[in-house]
Amino acid sequence: MSEAVRLIKKYPNRRLYDTKTSAYITLGDVKDLVLKFEVFKVVDAKSGDDLTRSILLQIILEEETGGVPMFSSDLLSGFIRFYGSTMQGMLGKYLENNMKTFVDFQGKLQEQSRSMYGTDNASVQADFWNQFLNFQQPAMQSVMTAYMDQSQKMFQSMQDQLQSQTRSMFTGFQFNPGEKADK
Repeated sequence: MSEAVRLIKKYPNRRLYDTKTSAYITLGDVKDLVLKFEVFKVVDAKSGDDLTRSILLQIILEEETGGVPMFSSDLLSGFIRFYGSTMQGMLGKYLENNMKTFVDFQGKLQEQSRSMYGTDNASVQADFWNQFLNFQQPAMQSVMTAYMDQSQKMFQSMQDQLQSQTRSMFTGFQFNPGEKADK
């Protein structure tokens, strides 16, 4: 049986109301829910609109401005450039899948290192992550380069096909690009 979604209402005065505890909460409390893997949904108290993503983005913004940022300006600029492009949906799904894989891998690593080294093994995990990420970066660069090359070839092939089809459609017409058409 699945767990009921915890409902948090956001009021016009910007306050968040947790219907489970019948109390007002802060963004810090919502962050704690995320860290505890609690399933929740934030809705506008008046309209019922889903505001969960907006609240999560606010938490990320606070984290980014309050400490050591996770995202560089170059990375954020890259994200912005993808909005509105045909690749937007693919990038979102790609990042989501990679995050899930990363979290699963981290969980397995923590589990294995706990069984081998006990509970206090943060330095072992940090060393392993550094080694893993040093390996991962060139591998991902290679994958993305291959993807971009393949996309470029596919785009060129589509252009060639369109030109060929256009020529075959207009074979009966005489067209000389150097001559001007009569008015």
